[in-house]
Amino acid sequence: MAKHLQRELDKLKKTILTLGAMVEERVRMAVQAVENRDEALAQRVVQADHDIDVMEVEVEEECLKLLALYQPVAVDLRFIVAVIKINNELESIADQAVNIAERVITIARRPPFDQAVFDFSRMAEKAQAMLKKSLDALVNLDVDLAFKVMLLDDEVDELRNEAYDRIKQVMAANPDRLGLLINMLLISRHLERLADYTTNIAEEVIYLIEGEIVRHGEIC
Repeated sequence: MAKHLQRELDKLKKTILTLGAMVEERVRMAVQAVENRDEALAQRVVQADHDIDVMEVEVEEECLKLLALYQPVAVDLRFIVAVIKINNELESIADQAVNIAERVITIARRPPFDQAVFDFSRMAEKAQAMLKKSLDALVNLDVDLAFKVMLLDDEVDELRNEAYDRIKQVMAANPDRLGLLINMLLISRHLERLADYTTNIAEEVIYLIEGEIVRHGEIC
């Protein structure tokens, strides 16, 4: 039975990493759509969300099946519990990519703004790096990398605050463009939430490796 369980766990790991790769691609597309005001690309992100939802359900069902059939303990049990939670976080990250894409669709249909408001590239780059590092930490069971992801979240929060301050200044000077500016404000919020969900993945990796729940503790 142990060999059968290990084969199923290996298969589950491959599946969750495949889902992670799909989510990474959706985030990349959403960020590119922001940079280029690309409505067509944003529409593709929205339309592709169903694939993520279907796979998320499949992973959860597989985890529940393994719990019922094998009644795993210790490390194997922690792995399945961590995958259930990571699966949910990945689906939430994909939802944020859809939210960003929807904001792009709205912005693309409005007249261009004739002045620089806020450059989301640094914020998006850090959020994407966090997602990649969190999945790498899962693949390699790298607790140090998982902790680095948690530290990066503070940098994304700082950039979100900068975006809020800058966009609110532009709002005060351009009350006739509030619709567009509110959508830009929401993009910064969605990127920040995306980073939060990625931090949750890193926390689950730490739980998997060390058996410690760190989400309410301090990073040393």
